Amino acid sequence: MAWMAWTWPTAIFFMVIAALLITFTVLAIRYPETPRTGVLGIETTRGDRLFITLLGSAFINLAWLGLAGAAQWWALAVCLVYAAAVFRWV
Repeated sequence: MAWMAWTWPTAIFFMVIAALLITFTVLAIRYPETPRTGVLGIETTRGDRLFITLLGSAFINLAWLGLAGAAQWWALAVCLVYAAAVFRWV
């Protein structure tokens, strides 16, 4: 596939996403949970919170690229804080 820019960072990104999905599937099978209501006022499960985290992290990174001149590693730090907040309070 010469038309696609597959680099190691891109491959690692997709491997991490795949590992997260596999891990959350195993957790859901092994330790079923009941949905909980957080600050959004909707019932969410682990998978819902993972989706909200991934979606929000995508927007954080896009905003970082467009607005900040600093290295993208700082956006990763912001995303980790955001993920911790989502899994704690949503």
